Amino acid sequence: MPICRICSGSSVERIGTKRGHFAQRDFELYRCRTCDYAFVLNPWLDYEAIYSEDYYQGRGADPWVDYISESKYPLLAVRQYEWRGVLTLVESLHPSSRETTWLDFGAGLGGLVRYVRERRDIRIFGYEPGAAAHSCSGEVPYLSSSELDNGQHSFDIVTAIEVLEHTVEPLTELRRIRSLLKPGGLFFYTTGNAAVHRDDLLSWSYFVPEIHVSLYEPHTLALALESVGFRPEFRGFLPGFTDIIRFKVLKNLRTHQISWWEKSLPWSVLARVVDRRLGVTAHPIAWAM
Repeated sequence: MPICRICSGSSVERIGTKRGHFAQRDFELYRCRTCDYAFVLNPWLDYEAIYSEDYYQGRGADPWVDYISESKYPLLAVRQYEWRGVLTLVESLHPSSRETTWLDFGAGLGGLVRYVRERRDIRIFGYEPGAAAHSCSGEVPYLSSSELDNGQHSFDIVTAIEVLEHTVEPLTELRRIRSLLKPGGLFFYTTGNAAVHRDDLLSWSYFVPEIHVSLYEPHTLALALESVGFRPEFRGFLPGFTDIIRFKVLKNLRTHQISWWEKSLPWSVLARVVDRRLGVTAHPIAWAM
C-alpha cells in the first residue's frame, strides 16, 4: 500500500485511472484519507521529454501553455493580468524597496520576472529547471540549482505560480523553498483547489496526469507548509486576486490576447463569483519562520 508523501499515513485509497493524452498511457491516482493529498502513484519521470522545447512552445503535455506568444507579445497577452495580480498581491503583503530580493520559483520563460523588473526597482530572479526554457526566454536573470543551494536564506519573497502540482515530492520542494527565504519572508503560490473536485478528481480538467502529479486541498497545504517551517495564514480574497482569476478564466476560454469584449466585463464581480465556485483564494499564503 502506498504511503502518503505529506503526512506519511498509510490510509491511502485508490481513486482510479486517468489516461494521459500526451503520453498515451494510464496513470493511477490515489488519495490519503487522513490529509486529503491526492497523487499520481506512477508519475512520468522523463523530465527531458516532458519539459522539452515543445512544452514551452505549447505543443507538449500541458495544453494550456502559451509561453512563446506571451514572451513575444507581452502587452497583448492575457497573462499580463496574472503578472499584474501577483505583483499587486505580493506588495499588499510585503512592501518592496530597492533592497527587496524576489525569486520566482518555476519561472517558465520568465514572464513574471520581466514584468516586475520593468515596473519596480527590485532584485528579482527566476529559477526554471527545464533547460529548454532558457534558450527561449531571452534576457531573463535565471539562477541555477547550484546558485540557489549556495544562497540559502537570501530572498524576501518567493513565488511559485502553478508549480506545486508538478512536484512528485512536495515536502522536499517546500523545504527547499523555505531554505531560500529569510526568516519572515513571504511565500506566495497558486495551484488548483482539489477540495472543490473531491468527488470528481479524474474528470477535473485541471488534472493533466503527465504533469500534475500532486493535487491539494487548502488544509493539506497548510499541514505541509507547517511541517517544513512555514507559518500558513488564510487571508482569503487579497488585492490582486481579481486579476489572477481574470487570467484563469480567459485561459480556460482559450483566449490568449487582450480584447475589447473581455475588457468590458465586470471582473471585480465575476472574480468573486468564480472564487466562490472554485476556491481559488482558499489556499493559505505562508511566512518563513
